[in-house]
Amino acid sequence: MTATLPTTPAADERIAELRGQIDDCDAEIIALVQRRLAVSQEIGELRRAAGGTRLSLSREQQVLARFSAALGPDGAALGMMLLRQGRGRL
Repeated sequence: MTATLPTTPAADERIAELRGQIDDCDAEIIALVQRRLAVSQEIGELRRAAGGTRLSLSREQQVLARFSAALGPDGAALGMMLLRQGRGRL
């Protein structure tokens, strides 16, 4: 069980505002992930319809490198999660 430290009314109000900002960010992230998944799935369908494979390993490496460079070690894990969501598990 975590103890709650006492705060001031001003701090409580600011915390509530900041949590609202986090909620707004989360809603934007969810919408962007949903859009990304739809685009990724369409790419996979087009690749399969053209007789290709459903994924491109070189493209996936580019995505992982970009996430890692921008977000550090956990960035690659986040990028992999997004890739997996878009294409499904291999």
